Amino acid sequence: MNIIAFVISLALFVLGLYMMGEAFYVVGAEYPVFIGGILVTSLGLAIPAHVLKRIDG
Repeated sequence: MNIIAFVISLALFVLGLYMMGEAFYVVGAEYPVFIGGILVTSLGLAIPAHVLKRIDG
């Protein structure tokens, strides 16, 4: 279970970084894509920091 959660959180983190980088090339929707990238990256960091801490206990 920990390996699956790690892979999911890593994929979300990398996807968020990619979204933030590509936001500058999306004409007309730069702001929503960048904010979405921040939210996805935050979710990728929140899974191991908060969720897995409670599961492993």
